[in-house]
Amino acid sequence: MTLLHEPDYGTPAVKSDIEVELVIDGMPTRVPAGTSVMRAAALLGTAVPKLCATDSLEAFGSCRLCLVEIDGKKGTPASCTTPCEPGMVVHTQTPKLEKMRRGVMELYISDHPLDCLTCPANGDCELQDMAGVVGLRDVRYGLEGANHLDAPTDDSNPYFSFDESKCIACSRCVRACDEVQGTFALTIEGRGFDSKVSPGGTDFMSSDCVSCGACVQACPTSTLQEKTVIQIGIPTRTVETTCAYCGVGCSFKA
Repeated sequence: MTLLHEPDYGTPAVKSDIEVELVIDGMPTRVPAGTSVMRAAALLGTAVPKLCATDSLEAFGSCRLCLVEIDGKKGTPASCTTPCEPGMVVHTQTPKLEKMRRGVMELYISDHPLDCLTCPANGDCELQDMAGVVGLRDVRYGLEGANHLDAPTDDSNPYFSFDESKCIACSRCVRACDEVQGTFALTIEGRGFDSKVSPGGTDFMSSDCVSCGACVQACPTSTLQEKTVIQIGIPTRTVETTCAYCGVGCSFKA
């Protein structure tokens, strides 16, 4: 989560001397070969719903919100992991896709704490935003079945909290730790319903975590949240400062 809401094209830019031409929602466009359908749509101004995708990380295709329809192809592929092809005709907004996306979001919300008004990420939560984007108004599934609502919270790290009950297992934190920071302190433990983010089978403070904050910044929910945000709320301004993590002295907005 971040105060600076910069455009997020879903997947990283691709450098290529070859361009491919395709049509997205009736609009022709040309993009470098290898560009994802999601990024091509975003460049046209069409924001395909997403949760696991962000342009600072490689495409993963786990959340299943970014499904699209492509003429001549079976099924509804994930736009983040589908590269553009010459002559491709893509549909990002159809009644079928709208129904599927609402169904997927309904499953996420059915296993998520309904405490938005008191949540520290209220108003700055991608899960909350996407629920609105797909038009989710109610959830048909009750809380009688198995869920993760009583999952524990790890407060061992002095800088951030890990509330496992709010995790949607999108793997963005794991990938940020691997691809951005290179620490490899996080992993997805278990399979299926038992899948969960784990700092190596221990708590965050006892793990290889270096408290860089990459996972917190990447989290689309309030699962990983700065303790200062929990205590005093979302910041209302930014300042340019210098990172003290190493001796390079990079400047950034905080």
